[in-house]
Amino acid sequence: MPVSNLAKSLQKLEKRSGVLRNRLLKHKAAKKFFSKSSLIAYNLRQKSSHLLAGAGLVGALITMPAPTSMVVPTTPSEIAQPAENKLTVRQKLMTGLQEILPHRPVKLTDENASQVEKIIYENTNVPTKVVLEDQSLNHTLGYIGFEQHLARFPGDSLAQHDEIQEAGMAPGRGAFGYFAQDRTSFTTKEFMREKYYCVVQTLYLENWNRDHRFLKDWYAFRKMLVINPVNGLAVVCDIADAGPADWTGKQFGGSPETMQALDLNKGPRKGLVLMLFIDDPENKIPLGPIN
Repeated sequence: MPVSNLAKSLQKLEKRSGVLRNRLLKHKAAKKFFSKSSLIAYNLRQKSSHLLAGAGLVGALITMPAPTSMVVPTTPSEIAQPAENKLTVRQKLMTGLQEILPHRPVKLTDENASQVEKIIYENTNVPTKVVLEDQSLNHTLGYIGFEQHLARFPGDSLAQHDEIQEAGMAPGRGAFGYFAQDRTSFTTKEFMREKYYCVVQTLYLENWNRDHRFLKDWYAFRKMLVINPVNGLAVVCDIADAGPADWTGKQFGGSPETMQALDLNKGPRKGLVLMLFIDDPENKIPLGPIN
């Protein structure tokens, strides 16, 4: 049928449908029935078009490609990175050191020392040595205790220390003297040295009495790395005092901030730590927590 004739026929049907609809709706009962049931032709046609439009929208959504962020990974490398890559420096130190370190004060053997130095350098880039320039401590692994603040210059007071004042202040200066000559020459360098200081038993070294002068200068403010193998926390500190005494059962000491960095500043304020020299002749490694 030609398009023009089809259009005319549709117009006639629409017109006839309208006449019949109007006649039918003149009866109250019929009008009420068709209104409630929504079966009036033109109303039903309108609703069906909405339904078809909705179905088309759903179909489009189903066939639409998913955004990149919503794509489900299918390969093992996409599902998750290797657990090793997700480990923090702290976790790597903790897991690596715990496998080879005994849980008691000891001086490491050459073999264990090499293993420890390798683990530390691979995970922190800090070059450490159990033996540095022919010098070594009587203990590489030992108990560290909580120390007081040290006087940084003549006339220094606890009130001038800005952190952890409840730790108190030692009555005398450290074994290697003041950090600065006076208040006017006190710089951030000396501030950090006292903040992150540590204590080692230089007085019990075999050659201390014989080589006292040389050893005192060599150990004074020597940079050390202290690691808590229980939790993997590590801090760079410097030697500022000698001790503690053997009868204390401790081999090392740490400033309030050093102990806080190791998470050993609560409870008994004591713990087993690893203490190594840092090989840093150009003084590039800063004091403080490294991870």
